[in-house]
Amino acid sequence: MSTEHLIQIICGNPELTREYVNEFQNASESFHLRPIAWFAEVRQRREEASVFLLDESGIDDRSKEGLENAVNWLAEVGPVIVVAGPERQTELTFLLTSGAADFVARTGNFVPVAVGLAERRRRLASGDGLGLSSSWGEERSSDFGEILRHEVNNPLTGILGNAEMLLARRDRLPASAVERLETIANLAVRLRETVRRLSNAAELR
Repeated sequence: MSTEHLIQIICGNPELTREYVNEFQNASESFHLRPIAWFAEVRQRREEASVFLLDESGIDDRSKEGLENAVNWLAEVGPVIVVAGPERQTELTFLLTSGAADFVARTGNFVPVAVGLAERRRRLASGDGLGLSSSWGEERSSDFGEILRHEVNNPLTGILGNAEMLLARRDRLPASAVERLETIANLAVRLRETVRRLSNAAELR
């Protein structure tokens, strides 16, 4: 099966998994969804996906795999949307600022936020975003990649997170506001993907 539209949902809570699946099925585009209860199962198979949606309930407390290790491993395979308690965000600082993962706090109506972000990441991961030549990195230094990650991704994370939170309440907003918020979110994701590619290319040098 092509990974272009494959979303792998890793969630140890069956009821919450159904919420994620229903939200994806109500989305504007079609996805191949593969729900898996535990991260350990994904690690055994090492299957590629367009996007991984990792809910913290999918990390088995009995295993040695922590959230940071799980996200780090998945990020080598594809983009990761992490859904966890707000207090877990600090332990993922490096992965978030590098653009390897995005974070959604498990507060309020977080399921539409996570699904909306996964949709955007999937579009970019499948080539709908900007394509950059790897030779670009030959003209830049690794210092530039570091600046991009820390000085650009940090504010972008805030912009994107706030836009997605507002979009989760789209039923209360006028159509014109929803359209503008969609534009903000799409451009923020596009910029994050560009930053990730540019910084990776710079470090290849």
